[in-house]
Amino acid sequence: MKKLVKLMSATMLATAVGAFSAAADTVKIAFIDPLSGPFATTGSNGLAEYKFAAEELVNKQGGVLGGQEFEIVAFDNKMSGKESLINVQVAIDQGIKFIAQGNSSGIAHAITDAVDKHNRRNPDNRVLFLNYSAVDPALTNDKCNFWHFRFDANADIKMDALTDVMAQNKELGKVYLIGQDYSFGKAVAAAAVRDLSSKRPDIEIVGNELHPIGKVKDFTPYARKIVSSGADAVITGNWGSDMVGLGKAIIEAGFEGPIYTYYAASNGITRTFGEAGKGSIYLVGEGFQNPPASDRMSKYVEEFNAKYPDHDISQARITNVVEMLARAIDEAGSATDVVKIAYALEGMEHDSLWGGKVFMRPDDHQAIQNVHVGVHTDEDMKHPLDNSPYGIYSTSMVEMASANSPTSCKMKRP
Repeated sequence: MKKLVKLMSATMLATAVGAFSAAADTVKIAFIDPLSGPFATTGSNGLAEYKFAAEELVNKQGGVLGGQEFEIVAFDNKMSGKESLINVQVAIDQGIKFIAQGNSSGIAHAITDAVDKHNRRNPDNRVLFLNYSAVDPALTNDKCNFWHFRFDANADIKMDALTDVMAQNKELGKVYLIGQDYSFGKAVAAAAVRDLSSKRPDIEIVGNELHPIGKVKDFTPYARKIVSSGADAVITGNWGSDMVGLGKAIIEAGFEGPIYTYYAASNGITRTFGEAGKGSIYLVGEGFQNPPASDRMSKYVEEFNAKYPDHDISQARITNVVEMLARAIDEAGSATDVVKIAYALEGMEHDSLWGGKVFMRPDDHQAIQNVHVGVHTDEDMKHPLDNSPYGIYSTSMVEMASANSPTSCKMKRP
């Protein structure tokens, strides 16, 4: 009996050691975004994109460092800054070295500050912040730090591309600005005022207002003000349920001009707009699926849609995060030495799945890439969105947008 107990103990120990070794061979990325509440659809979609990218672009390709796989660990921050900081600490306590977040620049500010403080106080247990979607320009300007990398084009870069297109539309005489009342919404409005004043000083801004984020149930009063202002076009940085509510109200109020947006696609938005949004909803961003950049891109989209039929690839830059991180880990020769990994990311040039290159600018850790402006339509749709006939078709593209744009970042390196 004693021999049997010893044998069982030895077997259990070996199993536990094997499980620990397998876990140690996994490179974990903490995904911290809303998975409940009004913005849950956006967060859940991003989580699906991360999981698919990790599996298809890294794990099935042999992993990193000769066999370590990526694992995405999900945390629900409930769109709360306080909850996000708790999530960050839990992730660090679990030994996770990479924090991915994107929804809400306000939350991104809280995370980047927390990561910077943690790394200064714990030089033997540093982590990196992989910002895939929070685009307040301040994050790579006055609030920059060595541990933060932004893979999305910031609000200023996108507005520069968007206003280039608007400036060519001679029918525009009046523009209405509306957005969510937090750092990103304010940044969009400021960039619109600046760029339109420079490129089309004849355009009159007839409205510039902010509304509470995630709290407005009926946008009809806002829509009526927009229509009564005589605006020829609307610019908004709204996303998630706020984009659905605002866009729908504007169109139902009888507004017929172009609505220029940052995030008016997928997550129920494309299907909601449907025919009413055709030719009137415009979107600025990277990695558009129509027309396809390559057969490889089309194959990736089709396989994602087959695995996640209720989701879309709405944040193409997630593939760049995953592939560039994998390259940096291999170049650093370590999945835990985040200083070496960060230096490997700095200055990296990456051939994006979506066409063109991505350059991680060393000065401020801002990704420089091609930026498109596209229109909501059902014409020439190779890859429609939201299980609908509609999608976004690229009508113009700025190559390596704002590559020489100035930055006020004064980065301190370890």
